[in-house]
Amino acid sequence: MIIESVPPYRPSHFRVKFATSAWERRACARLRRQVFCTEQGLFAEDDRDAIDAHAIPICALSTLGGDTDALVGTVRIHELAERPTEWWGSRLAVARPFRGTAALGAGLIQVAVSSAHARGCTRFLAHVQERNVPLFQALHWASLDTVELHGLPHHLMQADLAAYPPMHDPEHGLVTFRRAA
Repeated sequence: MIIESVPPYRPSHFRVKFATSAWERRACARLRRQVFCTEQGLFAEDDRDAIDAHAIPICALSTLGGDTDALVGTVRIHELAERPTEWWGSRLAVARPFRGTAALGAGLIQVAVSSAHARGCTRFLAHVQERNVPLFQALHWASLDTVELHGLPHHLMQADLAAYPPMHDPEHGLVTFRRAA
């Protein structure tokens, strides 16, 4: 008998939306710890900070037959209390097996900026790790400055809000499709 190797399941699309349920918020926190603490070593045990108290977590969910299969990406957004209408994105993380899927990062960024835009954002900023700058530039972001954060080079970047129409229903979000190789 010949047994053929079956390639691992690779979802064809993902739902990107606000993390509205408790399990989604817990999975976002786990993924952030995995990426920023375990893999990158930027934080000792946990990457949570004071921003998490008022930030909005966003999640990317893989789907199987239309149903949620796993949480595979996250980012958080928040408005600055001292500068209303200025929003920031941070802690963008994608699970290792899905990092080659540009649609995930692009979808997370789209929901982050577009949902803030719908809430009155006039300026959206992020500190972006240097290796991720080309993705952000391709998505209509401009580098304003370079800084070192947590021992790594980052760019202070600003989104071009004209490229991100307001999203008034981020609890449902959007569906993004994996591009064919």
